[in-house]
Amino acid sequence: MSDWQTVIGLEVHAEMETESKMFSNCPVVDSVEADPNSAVDALSLGMPGTLPVINKKAMEYGVMVGLALNCEIPPINQFARKNYFYPDLPKGYQISQYDRPLAVNGHINIELEDGSSKRIRVRRAHMEEDTGKLSHIMGGSLVDYNRAGVPLLEIVSEPDISSAAEAEAYARKLRSILRYLGVNSGDMSKGLLRFEANVSVRRKSDAGLRERTEIKNLNSIRNMVRAIDFEVGRQIKLYRSGDMVKPATLGWDEAAQKITVQRYKERADEYRYFPEPDLPIVEISREMVADIAAKLPALPDALRARFVDELGLSHYDAGVLTAERAVADYFQKVVASGVDPKLAANWLTTDLFRMMNANEIQREMIDSIPVSAPNFASLLNMVQQGTINQSTARKKVLPIMWSAGEAARAIVDQQGLAQISDPTAIEASVDKVLAENDDLLQRYLAGNKKVLNALFGKIMGALRGKGDPAVVRRVLAEKLSDMNSS
Repeated sequence: MSDWQTVIGLEVHAEMETESKMFSNCPVVDSVEADPNSAVDALSLGMPGTLPVINKKAMEYGVMVGLALNCEIPPINQFARKNYFYPDLPKGYQISQYDRPLAVNGHINIELEDGSSKRIRVRRAHMEEDTGKLSHIMGGSLVDYNRAGVPLLEIVSEPDISSAAEAEAYARKLRSILRYLGVNSGDMSKGLLRFEANVSVRRKSDAGLRERTEIKNLNSIRNMVRAIDFEVGRQIKLYRSGDMVKPATLGWDEAAQKITVQRYKERADEYRYFPEPDLPIVEISREMVADIAAKLPALPDALRARFVDELGLSHYDAGVLTAERAVADYFQKVVASGVDPKLAANWLTTDLFRMMNANEIQREMIDSIPVSAPNFASLLNMVQQGTINQSTARKKVLPIMWSAGEAARAIVDQQGLAQISDPTAIEASVDKVLAENDDLLQRYLAGNKKVLNALFGKIMGALRGKGDPAVVRRVLAEKLSDMNSS
């Protein structure tokens, strides 16, 4: 496939986490957990005679996202009617935006597998209302309108993405930004964030783009990657056989792991867009934009740069720690307690992540684990200060902290785990181990330096793992040096 190029543009639909819907004061509820049709009103159900009112908070959230994506925020934007007939759209049209969107001409930078970065342009981000949710059963379909009318921000990229791997990097970066802003939870399992991929291929010698297809309603990043790879292969196979790609709306059959054609593509004019007559043109003042910009939190790129430049972390560690806002916040709380940033990063990304993985806890849920940031900082401070050694902290203290939720200091005190650093006490154990292991000692004195670690391990065992490793090695080295010279 080396003579073919992949061209991808992503459309991302993100529900804004407001208390009420986009055009009414009907509450927003969990569309999975709530009883069907328990949060609906006349507007949600498309009753005649209703008039929409714009949700200001949703618009402010949209501007936040636009600014975070380096977009321009036009002073004038306008809602439009997008006409199509489907059971989950009771009015027969969707209130959306068309030629005057909320944000335009943005970009985000993604990190590629080879360590380089790439800029993906964002064409537009526009506000609209979500649709209802269909459930297909044998012999018919059921519709739940709880989701109908929920504020939805659609973010449309330019076709700058060249592979499924790049699409994954873009999707994860965008999801991270939305979560940092606090406007969307990123929960794809509940449809709060949905991806649609526009996919085409072309030969490297082609001057322009070829026909594209759109894969709709991808409910996980993993499925998006698989669907894109499958569709790229399908299109190349069609062209090589002399056939053509027809513009179509596609679905991803997760069970069968294949693409299915849902319908052939409509043109934009078939939606019969026209300005929404029941809503005024929206003017977004420069003062409002400046005020929102001033309140933006530190975003992943800026935070990662600070972790590298100010805290001395590697680019890799900084990227891992800033991928989720909850993890970045947890890490910063630990460092604020006086823990060395590199020590904190190492323990967090290895020991703590390993325990979370074993208990099937997602990283964004780090605040729910039994080991709080202050308690974790207390453990690392004791390691840093030499109160306990790293082995004791890892193998004894941290597991008890996780299972019992106890404070690190209390565990160390109750179980007598404090590190032994007194050279006199350590010297006694060294003498005892050397006396009991004369065979190892003689092999060392005969020039077999490999047995040094075996002697060290026996001494640490005699000290029940509580010996200060640095002091143990120093005392042992001095003893052996004296024996060699005598």
